[in-house]
Amino acid sequence: MTTLRYYFDFISPYAYLGWGQVKSLAQRRGVELEPVPVLFAAMLDTYGHKGPAEIEPKRIYTFKHVTRLAHDLGVPLRPPPAHPFKPLLALRIASLPRPRAEREAIIDLLFDRTWATGVGVTDPGALVQALDAAGLPGTTLVQDASAADNKARLRTQTTDAVQRGVFGVPSMEPDASGEIFWGQDAMPHLERYLDGGDPVPDDLLERWRGLPQGAVRPSSKA
Repeated sequence: MTTLRYYFDFISPYAYLGWGQVKSLAQRRGVELEPVPVLFAAMLDTYGHKGPAEIEPKRIYTFKHVTRLAHDLGVPLRPPPAHPFKPLLALRIASLPRPRAEREAIIDLLFDRTWATGVGVTDPGALVQALDAAGLPGTTLVQDASAADNKARLRTQTTDAVQRGVFGVPSMEPDASGEIFWGQDAMPHLERYLDGGDPVPDDLLERWRGLPQGAVRPSSKA
């Protein structure tokens, strides 16, 4: 069975929109979905990038864009109490090694609290109550999330994702192939790849890789 990795951070509204789509894709095609929480901020630091929320015109455009996408998808979208925010607690809870169905339920709840209802995921006490109300062991999950081994788990997941070529969220990777599909709008391309119809031939890819750089932008740090 094909395994489909879904790299995400709750801070990304695109990851929220993609989560429902990738679950539907996995169910429809009979592939095993492997959610992989990663810390997007660490990726930005690795590549020397700014996040969309750190560039004011792009921040405003992003909120407009995801509102339009949510409308097209027919899913609710409300902004969290603050953005950007610290997603570490939610990411660590989502990284805990729990049964598959329970993990998906946890991720559903955390995405919904961030982007469907806008109540947020940064308050430990509120998360305990919300998880308990959903029939999940809230106190245990929040406590276990802060254990040293689980903090290390999130760091390892993020480092591994970067080493595999992931540079943004959400990203999808079928069968740990190193073939990365970035963005919730890449779902059709992913499906075509799964069908064996990817239009990117190896020879064209190698030619692209071998192109010389005709111009190099000076570093702003120089």
